[in-house]
Amino acid sequence: MPLPTDLAEAHALILRQREELAAAEARASGAETMIAHMKLVIAKLRREQYGQSSERGRKVLDQLELQLEELETETSENAVTAEENTAGPAVKSVTRRRPVRAPLPVHLPRERVVIPAPCACPVCGGTLAKLGEDITETLEIVPRQWKVIQTVREKFTCRSCEKITQPPAPFHAIARARGGASLLAMILYAKFGQHQPLNRQSDVYAREGIELDVSTLADWVGACSATLAPLVELIRRHVLAADRIHGDDTTVPVLAKNRTVTGRLWTYVRDDRPFGGSDPPAAMFFYSRDRGGEHPRRHLSSWAGILQADAYAGFGGLYEARRSPRPIAEAACWAHGRRKFFVLAELRQVPLAIEAVRRIDEIFAVEREINGAAPEQRQAVRQQRIKPLVTALESWMRTARARLSRHAETAKAIDYMLKRWPAFTRFLDDGRICLSNNAAERALRGIAIGRRAWLFAGSDRGGERAAAMFTLIETAKLNDVDPQAWLTAVLRRIADPASKLDELLPWNWKDWPAKLAA
Repeated sequence: MPLPTDLAEAHALILRQREELAAAEARASGAETMIAHMKLVIAKLRREQYGQSSERGRKVLDQLELQLEELETETSENAVTAEENTAGPAVKSVTRRRPVRAPLPVHLPRERVVIPAPCACPVCGGTLAKLGEDITETLEIVPRQWKVIQTVREKFTCRSCEKITQPPAPFHAIARARGGASLLAMILYAKFGQHQPLNRQSDVYAREGIELDVSTLADWVGACSATLAPLVELIRRHVLAADRIHGDDTTVPVLAKNRTVTGRLWTYVRDDRPFGGSDPPAAMFFYSRDRGGEHPRRHLSSWAGILQADAYAGFGGLYEARRSPRPIAEAACWAHGRRKFFVLAELRQVPLAIEAVRRIDEIFAVEREINGAAPEQRQAVRQQRIKPLVTALESWMRTARARLSRHAETAKAIDYMLKRWPAFTRFLDDGRICLSNNAAERALRGIAIGRRAWLFAGSDRGGERAAAMFTLIETAKLNDVDPQAWLTAVLRRIADPASKLDELLPWNWKDWPAKLAA
């Protein structure tokens, strides 16, 4: 835009640009305030350990993160636009306050691109001597590379006896498949860990120039599932060797004739870390067409111990005294009990519900202090500091319940806990028991998120296959192992007779980069 030559016009231009700048700064300030507020809300939701963790709550969190993404994008775009449209020496440009950037990862390789310097001084033509250099780092990515590995086995014949000698054929992850271990692991993790159906994967590969139809991918997934089955069984045995496990289930749509039906995925999680246990954590999954109580009875038919779960009636048969080999002890989830009060406190501002949440939060606050301590220490602290709080809570709930109608929502929340009071208070006498069933809920969280991507399981057999793969992937995550890298290493070795299955378990592969390099 040409600058005005008249003083009055120049004055008017400066005033107009100042107004535009003030408006732009106001928009930027308002947007940054909103961004800060949304980051605080998201941080609170992420750090909330004992609040509502239903799918609805997770959807709200997803929506907030999407709003934050769009708001930050829009703010950056507005800042650049305002900077480009603001001209004149009298007006400073709009700059958005950005957070301090962390340095780029030091383990990444560096590629130096040196901008050619002049051979002589551009001012006087004199000789130049290097004074130093400024380096600007930019993060880049190399597109995925595909390659074909040719394994050559040379044949030799003996000049004396005419015998033919040839090295033995290498072990393949799956028989007669042209897919390497890395490719197979990537397909498995994309399908079950990142919820990318095979048809979408096939489309992506085709755009990269690799034609792999869905039937081929499905054949590989089925073969890998059969190959990995022994590891799944080892993990399930490890889970059932625990004295205490977490249990929960979630829905999974299953394709049926001309419709879909609602199946279930069950999980049982072993995690001894809250009471300082040294045994590695693990999760096992099962699939069923419905939610009948016979399924958990079959899953845990040979197991006895402490089951931490919600109040699902199907678990009731496990707690019966006549159960063989012996009854399972029920440990109720205080997070579920709190959640019923929390909904009333948050949505309806019910004074009794607010008081109940306050009292339960006091119990959780003490419990957080002993997370990871030995069972004996946890039990001692609970007896000394938590038991009086629990006793006072029970007395308060019974007094409040006597004044409420049986139809009141608060009465229903109180009854949920009082009718199961022995299960809710069992943790006071056993330091191994956790206060909540969050371990099982976290194991199912990825499945709940993934339902929006893969829509349904193709069959009951597909549901069983998914349960087996979720067992492997979730167990790897619990042990802080990269699931895809671990699956790659396992598929490379599991067919080798010299490999020992227990050495391939995730907790024995925490140093997998060194093992892969070996």
